[in-house]
Amino acid sequence: MIKIELKNKENQLIVGRIDHEKEQQSYTATGEEMAVLAIKEYPYKAGDRIVVTTEGKEQYFIVQLDETLPPTLIYLPERTWEYLIPLTEAARKASVETAFHSKRHYLMVRKAYAFEIENYQNLSCNAHDQKEQSGGFPHASANVETRDDAVFFAKNAIDGKYGNLSHGSYPFASWGINQQKDAALTIEFGRQVEVDWIRLLLRADYPHDSYWTEVTVAFSDGEEIVMKTTNATTFQEIRFPFKETSCLTIKNMKKADDRSPFPALTQVEVFGKNK
Repeated sequence: MIKIELKNKENQLIVGRIDHEKEQQSYTATGEEMAVLAIKEYPYKAGDRIVVTTEGKEQYFIVQLDETLPPTLIYLPERTWEYLIPLTEAARKASVETAFHSKRHYLMVRKAYAFEIENYQNLSCNAHDQKEQSGGFPHASANVETRDDAVFFAKNAIDGKYGNLSHGSYPFASWGINQQKDAALTIEFGRQVEVDWIRLLLRADYPHDSYWTEVTVAFSDGEEIVMKTTNATTFQEIRFPFKETSCLTIKNMKKADDRSPFPALTQVEVFGKNK
């Protein structure tokens, strides 16, 4: 069983019409393999949240909570996942301006197919990640995010967006480190995975930007690998024998000796398999 509920800031179910020809009802949808909540006219309000409830733990789902977000494979270790709808002006700058701002909504959650779970894939991509841990994985976090500004949140580095020739608002959101020398970004998978390939896309708004010449990748068992990087505008990568881990941290980033103080990361991809 899958249930989608739309709740307000008081955690109450929101009631309305999914269509002008329908009677008022709570904005709820349920299904065994898939749940779909479609609404023709309801503008989201501050504090609204989408609550997804499942009958079991440790499951994989394909989710799409807004038309502007791609269907995404996520892992839910618990039965409940709460998604706070991003409506602030700061959040709006980090995404296309129509995201969650239409009166029409299409929300879909379905159980992932076996091939979607078992396929060799980018395990770090999550277009539905949020700044705070919401219960869905993968999740990106960092010890610094420039000015606590949404366009520089860690989650931007795993959203699947590759625009890296400028900086700031959408479509050039990135992870910004506020010139902090010990900046580190962590990707939590929420379960054990096997990985063997990491790709980094540095933000390349030169000469505004700087870049790193070396970064260290640390795994959950404490093992570390060092990756050399350059000012390339394309993905840079490192391959290694399959490694089991529940998370990884990018740290010890050595800035190039240049005039800009602003290195930043547009995207990180971590390829491998779910165990």
